[in-house]
Amino acid sequence: MLFFYFVIRYGVKTLRHLRARGTLETIGEGWSWLSTRTLLLLLTLPPMAAKVEPQMAEARRDIEKKLVPSGPQVNRYLSLPSEGQTRDWILSEMDKMDSYCHDFDDRGHKLHDWKDGKISGAVYHGGQDLTNLIVSAYERYCVSNPLHPDIFPTVRKMEAEVVSMCLRMFNNPTGAGTMTSGGTESIIMAVKAYRDWAHDTKGITEPEMIVPASAHAAFDKGAAYLKIKVHTIPVHPVTRQVDLARVKRAINPNTIMLVGSAPNFPDGNVDDITGLGKLAKKHNVGLHVDCCLGSFVVPFIERSFPPGTDGYTMPDFDFRVGGVTSISCDTHKYGFAPKGTSVIMYRTPELRRYQYYINSTWQGTRVCAGGVYASPSLSGSRPGALIAGAWAAMQYMGENGYHQSAKNIIIATRKIAHGIKTEIPELYILGNPPVSVVAFGAKKGSGINILKVGDTMGKKGWHLNALQKPAAVHIAVTTLTVSVVDTFIADLKDSIEEVRASKSGEDGTMVALYGLGESSAVGPNLVGELAASFVDALYKA
Repeated sequence: MLFFYFVIRYGVKTLRHLRARGTLETIGEGWSWLSTRTLLLLLTLPPMAAKVEPQMAEARRDIEKKLVPSGPQVNRYLSLPSEGQTRDWILSEMDKMDSYCHDFDDRGHKLHDWKDGKISGAVYHGGQDLTNLIVSAYERYCVSNPLHPDIFPTVRKMEAEVVSMCLRMFNNPTGAGTMTSGGTESIIMAVKAYRDWAHDTKGITEPEMIVPASAHAAFDKGAAYLKIKVHTIPVHPVTRQVDLARVKRAINPNTIMLVGSAPNFPDGNVDDITGLGKLAKKHNVGLHVDCCLGSFVVPFIERSFPPGTDGYTMPDFDFRVGGVTSISCDTHKYGFAPKGTSVIMYRTPELRRYQYYINSTWQGTRVCAGGVYASPSLSGSRPGALIAGAWAAMQYMGENGYHQSAKNIIIATRKIAHGIKTEIPELYILGNPPVSVVAFGAKKGSGINILKVGDTMGKKGWHLNALQKPAAVHIAVTTLTVSVVDTFIADLKDSIEEVRASKSGEDGTMVALYGLGESSAVGPNLVGELAASFVDALYKA
């Protein structure tokens, strides 16, 4: 009986895996695993290790060289000073660090200065007046902690109102939500909520989730933390939307949630949320829509561009779609709130409860409620000052302010896409991005390495993002980008000509890193090793 139990149990799991991945993909995964393990074993042999390790060591040194400043002008503070420093000394030292931590070009201009508007995403600036307001709000509530709402009732009120305003933006005024530290935490909290909901209501002990290949890595991160199996579903090569037929095939009794993006991070396209919603309702599973990047742009797209007026169609994506049960939205992106603020929203307060952590038997002192430890998200103590900054930003911008900001960003995004389509025949746009991100690759037969183009753009001061599968480069447009769209198109044309005229030489960051990832079966492992070295270098004092 025990033997047949294991045969049936693992036979069913194997069949479900085959149904979700397909026979060819499953064979490919097995071959890739075997090839990788074999090559990694070979790399441990002395002759191979003698060749590979020096190259990896050199790569690690290059990473440290780029991140850790050096030279006689660098002062290092590795221990506490015996006496506290003055305010003037501290500010002066910050000025010095700003001068030697940045790279400068031949003219003495700071490379990758976010104020130039040449940074893809990363900095979401609402103007100096708003920055000054946020600083004032931060100063007012700098010691506040929402963990103690009885001591800081104003912060509690502001957090509840930030969540309420976002719920109304996404058309669910009767829903529920919480604030988090960013999009990653919002996504992980949703994954945790669905895991616990499925366990409580369906008895699922081996949860699985279905995620588009274009979804943010935070879903994989959450699944790794929470021990959930992930089925990664490919996207259509033209539309860049997740393949609904493959999603449907991957759903099984252990499925706890589906995922869609509006828009996705890699190429800015929007999944068929309506189609995903129908599948979620039919199978009684959760559907999370990642609007972290779209945040305060996608809710205003209909107002800015009514359907059918400009050749672009923004599919339905929010709580008006039946089956959508949660949405994540970053206030610290196009909401212009201070970094470290995001909102996770649920269709019902009941679903939100599965996000909470509650310990009613803790023997510590009073926290939150008498004798009970309860917290809504990963953090216990949280910076109330950031909540105050988010509330202040939303009050300052208002609906009309966000509408105008969204309209400017969308116009700039579509201008970039149109410029590439009509003026640069060597390139093509991935999908039909309607909002704030444009990804472009090199056409077959063009003779252009798009990653080298990205590296060349970097030398012109642009800080863009490299993609793989397919190789491409993307720009996330912000309010700072709006004024330099023409410069972007001109620099992109020049970069293509420079790449065409150049001879193979030293590769830049994009080519070195992403080219290595595609070079062999062990490429991703080597990239992972370099990524770990990068994180190590962040903490090298």
